[in-house]
Amino acid sequence: MAIISDFQEEEKQEQKPLNLSSTTITSDKTSESEPGKEEEKKNVLAPNKGNGLDFENYSWTQTLHEATISVPLPLGTTSRFVVCDIKKDRVTIGLKGQPPIVDGELFGFIKVNDSFWSIEDKKMLTVLLTKQKQMDWWKYLVKGEPHVDTQKTEPEPSRLSDLDPETRTTVEKMMFDQQRKQMGLPTSDEIEKEDMLKKLMAQHPGMDFSRAKIG
Repeated sequence: MAIISDFQEEEKQEQKPLNLSSTTITSDKTSESEPGKEEEKKNVLAPNKGNGLDFENYSWTQTLHEATISVPLPLGTTSRFVVCDIKKDRVTIGLKGQPPIVDGELFGFIKVNDSFWSIEDKKMLTVLLTKQKQMDWWKYLVKGEPHVDTQKTEPEPSRLSDLDPETRTTVEKMMFDQQRKQMGLPTSDEIEKEDMLKKLMAQHPGMDFSRAKIG
């Protein structure tokens, strides 16, 4: 296995406050579909086992901390034939003299000094990108790709214990809300708003809440 840790030298290269006027109680009107909503849904795919997507020439996976790109190479490929340019908001990957295999603006910023690439068994290029924001799922690797259905992503249980208490609470809430959505049940925020509405009804028994909705 050939490992290149310094690629630049080698190639020279929350909870929101309750807003009764706009959030908790809304008029009983059917909202119009947002423009392009149906088209956007067609561009959303279920994630692979690594919470990313598989394409013809490469695949990518992710955790909350990092994204990993895997690019199959012709057998016997060495580092001097590889082009791998990693910037904080963009990545270009390919072989010298050929069109890039991956080239585009990343979904989120990365820590360049904590990212690297390597060639495994002279046939697989692996690029590890360390995310700057380590609480968010990326919806895509580079701009223009189909989107990942982030409601179906699955954090690694073993990694939750490594998070600080505040981050872990946020991740656990995300997981709870994803499960509730998949089951067609109210999320934690919706449950809280329902409780607030019940308190309002109890405090103002003379007010008509029959047309109120939790939005």
